[in-house]
Amino acid sequence: MKKILFVMAAVIAMMACNNKQADTPATGGDEVNNEVVENDTTSQEMKEANMQEVQAFLKECNAFFIATADGDQPHVRPFGVSEIIDGRLYIMTGKVKDVYKQMAANGKFEICALKPSGSEWIRVSGTLVNDETLSVKEEFLNRNEGLKSMYKADDDNMAVLYITNGTARFCSFAGPERKVRF
Repeated sequence: MKKILFVMAAVIAMMACNNKQADTPATGGDEVNNEVVENDTTSQEMKEANMQEVQAFLKECNAFFIATADGDQPHVRPFGVSEIIDGRLYIMTGKVKDVYKQMAANGKFEICALKPSGSEWIRVSGTLVNDETLSVKEEFLNRNEGLKSMYKADDDNMAVLYITNGTARFCSFAGPERKVRF
């Protein structure tokens, strides 16, 4: 029953997020077509702060769902780990998985995560870029010890991908949507 309620809340939340418009622009932003869009002059410090906020939100949710595409067919899967390493927000998966093959063919994605309260959620979009840097893979595994039984930094299967042109929409039943870039 809890799973059904969670799924229903997530669907309602996503629909509500699509219908809400921001009342005021975020810091450093302009309102365009009733959406908050950050200026291209957004400082690096602001982008880093936004990335930290996105990361904290995802960690609080424990799991997030990532949507990819295979041709014209969307696919959604749960993920549980993300890390900021060297100023980039990363996710990881295995190269043998269909999700990696879809990301490699089309880096565009969207993440949706719902806080345990069920009243706040986030949608993150952008482009995923594969990073083969061994030190990044090692750091990712060091921060997520449970993955070491499944992956090795040099196993030719572990894929770490970072987000470029990231946009996050913070949504809530209690207030307007807020959009940031990172």
